[in-house]
Amino acid sequence: MKFQQLPLEGAFLVSLEKRSDERGSFARAFCKNEFSAHGIPTDIVQSNISTNEKTGIVRGMHFQRAPHAETKLVRCTRGAIYDVIVDIREDSPTFGQWYGVELSEDNGLLIVVPEGFAHGYQALTDGATAFYMVTTAYAPGSESGLRHDDPALGIKWPLAVTDMSDKDRHWPLLSQQNVGRKT
Repeated sequence: MKFQQLPLEGAFLVSLEKRSDERGSFARAFCKNEFSAHGIPTDIVQSNISTNEKTGIVRGMHFQRAPHAETKLVRCTRGAIYDVIVDIREDSPTFGQWYGVELSEDNGLLIVVPEGFAHGYQALTDGATAFYMVTTAYAPGSESGLRHDDPALGIKWPLAVTDMSDKDRHWPLLSQQNVGRKT
């Protein structure tokens, strides 16, 4: 695996190192030792799969508040998504900045979403499927989010937004909430 540090501290893109022959290919998708060597938490306690029927759907921008803040490892296993992370650590020099990248079954990239980041994505293909591992179990009382169209963030989604949940549509703006300190 190759680890690329992103412009937002603690966030990485991880690419596979495939080995191919006449049978097909093989690649390690996760290695506790390699992730730990990059300072990425590896105590995975839950895995999730999210399928999106139609192109343009947006999910997010989700996060969990302390003490249930989580690190996510996100990969697209079918089709393609545009994955976005936002640094919401109030004491971070990159507070309020976002980073977006296409994850697809073809490129095999994985994004590391550190604690203190909001996360969301847009389906770029019908049937796009995201698989993500998290370091903290879902805690409904700690669930929160940001609006995908917060003008202060200025996220540039690649497609028109075709659908989202009512909950995602009504998250507050970043300026309307206290997101907490870096953990």
